[in-house]
Parts: sequence; structure tokens; C-alpha cells
Amino acid sequence: RELEKKYHHSRKNISQWLEKIGEKIGSFLKPGDIIAYTGTLAAGKTTFTKGIAKSLGVDEDVTSPTFTLVSEYEGKMPLYHFDAYRLDGSEAFLDIGAEEMMYGKGVCAIEWTENVQSAIPDDAIKIHISIVESNVRKIQIENWPYENFATTEATSTQEMTSTQEMTSTQEMTSTQEV
Repeated sequence: RELEKKYHHSRKNISQWLEKIGEKIGSFLKPGDIIAYTGTLAAGKTTFTKGIAKSLGVDEDVTSPTFTLVSEYEGKMPLYHFDAYRLDGSEAFLDIGAEEMMYGKGVCAIEWTENVQSAIPDDAIKIHISIVESNVRKIQIENWPYENFATTEATSTQEMTSTQEMTSTQEMTSTQEV
């Protein structure tokens, strides 16, 4: 369902909103979970990952691994943060040790998975972040494996606010009342 009122966020508020949702998602993640991000430049993939890191107890500042390709953070379990933007396909992704990390003892958050799609497992949690307007984001989540993150109103595809919870395929927009 769509709400008639829309609330636009300042850049700081949109970052807080993305980080808060990332933190909520991260609180459910287990070793071996893979977050496969898609979305345009500056949509908020790294900001979302900061929230995941926070929920995993990572104390370090999470930054985009654009030039390092992968950053490893220690918390309750390792967080492997990949940026496949500059990679030339799945083979290059696997050459940097991605397979070992994806099937290891931590959580993988992979930005720009559209560039390495054939290396991403089918059951990866897919998160697409799109820019609706400069201070408005839409988040679509597919393959959510955890039942206890659903409400009675949730259906398989639904517009959601950040205060509601999700089932397997959900959408949230920052324009909705939170």
C-alpha cells in the first residue's frame, strides 16, 4: 500500500535511515550469508553496509573498498566488504579470493554484483538500492531467509516503512512515514 504523505530526508537523515535498516538486517545475519548489492553510484550501498557492520560489533570505520576491492572487518564474526565496480567479471572476482570468503565463517557484503553475477550464489540476499530523488531511496530485498523478520501485514511484495519488517521479497522507501 502506498502512503499519501511523503517525507523527504536531508542527506544526513537518508544516511541515518539507510544505516538503521542495514543494522536491522545485520542483526539477523549468520556466518555464510551473502549480501549482493545492486544500485547506482551514491545510492547508499556502503552506508547500508556500515549498519550491518555496526550490528556485527565492528568498531572500525567502514569505507568503500573501491580501490582495495575488499576490506575485512572483525566483529562477532568477520565482515568481508567487496566492491566489484572495477572488476572485469566473475573470474577476476574469484581471483581475489572471493569464493573462500563467501563460503567462510563470516558475512559477505558485495557491492556491484551485476559486474560479477555468475559468481554470486542464487540464494544470496539481494538488496537493490535506488535513488528516487536526491534525498529519497528505495530498497528492494529478495531471498530474505529469516522468518522472524515478518509482520502479519507483510506479503511477498509490499511497500514498507523502516519500522515494519520484511518477508522474502520486500520494498522500503524513505519517502514513507517512519
